Amino acid sequence: MINVSLQVRRAVNEDHLQIASLIHNEVASHRHLDWRIPLEWIGSPNYWVLEDGGRITAALACPEDPPQVAWIRLFTYSPHTSRPFDLFGSNIHLSKPPEYWSALWDVARSEVLRANPQAQIAAIAVKQWFQDILISSGFELKQNIILLQMINDNMRLFPTPHGIRIRSMQEADLPAVVHVDLESFGWFWHNTLDTLSRALSQAVSATVAEDDSGVIGYQLSTGNLLGAHLARLGVRPEAQSRGVGSALVSHMIQSLDPNQLNRLSVNTQSDNATSLSLYKKLGFVRTGEQFPVFVYPGENNG
Repeated sequence: MINVSLQVRRAVNEDHLQIASLIHNEVASHRHLDWRIPLEWIGSPNYWVLEDGGRITAALACPEDPPQVAWIRLFTYSPHTSRPFDLFGSNIHLSKPPEYWSALWDVARSEVLRANPQAQIAAIAVKQWFQDILISSGFELKQNIILLQMINDNMRLFPTPHGIRIRSMQEADLPAVVHVDLESFGWFWHNTLDTLSRALSQAVSATVAEDDSGVIGYQLSTGNLLGAHLARLGVRPEAQSRGVGSALVSHMIQSLDPNQLNRLSVNTQSDNATSLSLYKKLGFVRTGEQFPVFVYPGENNG
């Protein structure tokens, strides 16, 4: 018999405190590396909670942004619930994360692909337990994200090429930056206007490179008192190999304070030979850390 007190439903603003409480337990939460915290996505399509008698025991969010890519931005559950229940005829024990996941994932997969059959559902698996869940659910490995860090003894700075100007990024630049981003990264890794606007508001350094044709490249970096991270670097394909990327990073490095420069990091795709070559030239080295990127139902869908 199905337990009628249990339901999967869309998250609403009134769920804010309960979802925040679940997220607070980092051991039982997957969070996407994002410019928006998971709570800010509440109210967006593709955000669900698992509710048991009025109490939220798990949540899953995979809003489609950019279009056709529904990144799993949150999966969180209560690690303390131990009461078994029956869902669609299956006896499930909520102390195990796969069962929390299954209840939410069945709805999410159906709803996302029903609304957009061409969509890919994707996730960066930072934690091993979440990686195991994705693999068991039919997700396929697309590539790895690798982390690099600047070694000061290897650092090299490069001048700005003739005919190119580097200046601070302004809100008015964002539409042009969006086009640069799409051309540089492609649709799967594309940052939308809303995302880039949020990134700009959080950046410690944000610059654009332009020539007589307009904006041809940009960089966005975050930071704190202990370090900095080159979060985004994009150059239009026709402007690559002109030293634009090297100049943008060099300009950013010179703007950092010494403490931030001592821990300057960047990440990129393991198969992005162009980026890896550029970062090596600038003095970055691999840290050995990497995070797998998974997609469902694989690349056969778009």
